Amino acid sequence: MVLTVLKSDMTKSPGLFNRIASMLEIIETFPDEISDEELEGVLAVLPRDVAPTIRAVMDKDSREVGIAFLKMVASSILGAKRASERGAKVLLIPFNCPPEFLHAFDSAQPITSEVLSTLGVLALEGQGERYWDIAMGLGLPDHMCSANTIELGSVLGGYDFVPDAIVQTAPGGCDVNSKIHEFVSNYHKIPQFILEKPVDDSPKGRALYQKYTKNLISRLEEFLGEELKEEKLRTVIEKANRCTELYYELWDLHKEVPCPVPNLFSLFTYGTRFTMWGTDEGVRVMELMVENVKERLKNKKYPATGEVARTLWVYTSYYFDLANLFIWMQKKGYIHLGDGLDLFFPEPVDTSSMDSMIEGLANAAWNMPMTRQVGGEFMSVSWTEDVIHAARELKADCAVFCGHHACKQTWSVVSILRNELMKRLGIPLLTLHGDSWIKRITPVSVLQKELDDFVRNVVSAKKRRGRRRPSGMKEK
Repeated sequence: MVLTVLKSDMTKSPGLFNRIASMLEIIETFPDEISDEELEGVLAVLPRDVAPTIRAVMDKDSREVGIAFLKMVASSILGAKRASERGAKVLLIPFNCPPEFLHAFDSAQPITSEVLSTLGVLALEGQGERYWDIAMGLGLPDHMCSANTIELGSVLGGYDFVPDAIVQTAPGGCDVNSKIHEFVSNYHKIPQFILEKPVDDSPKGRALYQKYTKNLISRLEEFLGEELKEEKLRTVIEKANRCTELYYELWDLHKEVPCPVPNLFSLFTYGTRFTMWGTDEGVRVMELMVENVKERLKNKKYPATGEVARTLWVYTSYYFDLANLFIWMQKKGYIHLGDGLDLFFPEPVDTSSMDSMIEGLANAAWNMPMTRQVGGEFMSVSWTEDVIHAARELKADCAVFCGHHACKQTWSVVSILRNELMKRLGIPLLTLHGDSWIKRITPVSVLQKELDDFVRNVVSAKKRRGRRRPSGMKEK
């Protein structure tokens, strides 16, 4: 792994990756079970800024899941830090790149930009904002997406690790993601391997995407000096298939009323998808979540004491304060059924041949969040149909749009989504303004008030009146 460091003392301003890796080395030593007393002792020695996140993730009734999730993330990040020790190369990927095909290479270690940014926001002093400011100081426009610009600002600042290459799968789904990674590639003169989604969603477009996927694998084989082995790929895909089975078990458990699934399991699900899908650690986290929820359902031990509102977040959530969003919602009886990043609808992959597995990988990439919806042939249709399907299946009684300033394309069609939700399902949509990763744009207290007002004055009032029947439905 290449490291780029400025002449000034790195200890004065270490990069985001190095700071996160240092903290995760502590997490790595955690036992699988921790008592309340032991947790308080751990929190006392952890840096002040990481303690609230650890407390939220390690809720008493799902602590085993939280510990497994943190250890899984630690395995991903520390695997990148230690990649050079085993002769592997670090490949930086965006959130919508399926990591499982990279896990199938012995000499590749994937690491996800948005996961690094989110970890920085959750655990570091200043919550990653210094790295956003570095990017702005270099002259990058302020409409860039903080999800990737926070980590890449650290890379551009010269104090952080620089990957050996970038695998870019966002073209066609997220332009700002594509351009910031391209800038980093040019700035540090590192190769970038691109998988572009055709705008054509027909079988012809699918066939072209599969061709692009095969070409990407060939280019990576040449870069890594390693041929993708069929048996190794099959082993990884079989574990990815197990993750897929568990995803749908968790999906079905969300349908229960009251909902037995803790709010944070939404984040845990796509955190697993973006990092360790197709690995033993990923399977373990998914299995533990399903086991935990089934036990809750059996014992009628629901995360929320009373179910006031079942909310489906149609795009992203907010990540700069887990306790004051996910946990606060839970205490209020506001169920977080998932958000747009959960809508990747994985499919079991046929492992009978190399060709069938590569075709499955192409389909997995096609179905990743945003690639599937925002990168669809007709964005408003693709996004709306997925949200309508999720809202109907999960019995949502309201929806929330986290309006991110970088995602101009979603702002252009959210009114269509709002109208379709009301017309077809009779549920309202709340539009929030803010940045998912930067608290100084909109404080969490403002978001809480707007969500609280929406539930009390719209959702609860609508329930008292009786849900409006979607157009075309007759009263029985």
